[in-house]
Amino acid sequence: MTTHMPIPLEELRAAQQRIAGAVIRTPLVRLNVENAPARIYLKLENLQPIGSFKLRGASNALLLASGDKLAGGVWTASAGNMAQGVAWQARQMGLACTIVVPDHAPETKLEAIRRLGGTIIKTPFAEWFQILSTHTYPGMTGLFVHPVSDRAVMAGNGTIGLEILEDLPDVDAVLVPYGGGGLSCGIASAMRALKPSVRVYACEAEPSAALAAALRAGEPTKIDYRASFVDGIGSPFVLGEMWPLVSQLLAGSLVSTLEEIAAAIKLLAERNRMIAEGAGAAAVAAALAGKADGTVVCVVSGGNIDTARLVKILQGEVPAQAGGS
Repeated sequence: MTTHMPIPLEELRAAQQRIAGAVIRTPLVRLNVENAPARIYLKLENLQPIGSFKLRGASNALLLASGDKLAGGVWTASAGNMAQGVAWQARQMGLACTIVVPDHAPETKLEAIRRLGGTIIKTPFAEWFQILSTHTYPGMTGLFVHPVSDRAVMAGNGTIGLEILEDLPDVDAVLVPYGGGGLSCGIASAMRALKPSVRVYACEAEPSAALAAALRAGEPTKIDYRASFVDGIGSPFVLGEMWPLVSQLLAGSLVSTLEEIAAAIKLLAERNRMIAEGAGAAAVAAALAGKADGTVVCVVSGGNIDTARLVKILQGEVPAQAGGS
């Protein structure tokens, strides 16, 4: 098993230069809420061309890979956003791209993968999640871009941390949606290198908070995972290869209910006119609950939410499950 270390500053800066022409340097804006429990800012990764931060890591991984590794095309395992990141960059580079998705992936994200030219293979969630541990899938060839633990992916994700510090040097805490740790550890690597006092928290949803359980137990432990409309984060257990890095870099896990996350989506739309998916609003939900103090940056990681689901949330409802509206 690979033992991951924090991404060095020189790799983060190299990634920042490498992907500058492929991604947007997203704005950092104040959350428009009076009497909030902290000074809350939003890092708007939902404004990337694919509607998600995943374009950063995917672009860095493909642009860094040598030609012979790309000869057989590329593939990844993704619930939707990493799929779009890899498919977007693969199309730019003229590469064949295949995506293995879990069976609860939302149709909005599947449509986007098809639009970008990606070939979709759908598999049951348990089988799909095993790919994240084994890095293999029957019949797949070409370069595998791991959505979480790929070092180049984490370096690309970490460029978000560099931008936050450039725009808001007095930041005290950064709240990051937690799927597998690639985003949070990339950002935390930047903070450790440049401003170690900044606390980086993982943000999870109550039915799928594997990191919170692992931190309580002191080791990865299997939970009773339940899929929900917060489909971009959460898992049955923390990946073993990521645990040493996650437990070293992160200040803890902040867990929100589905009701709190739905309310945060509604608030972002009404106050800041920003569309966030469930994962993208998880950090905002935690900040609004007062789970971090001082000057807080919430990473709005993506905005790829099914329209029918969004309509329900704007009407004050909580969508029932991942696969429905």
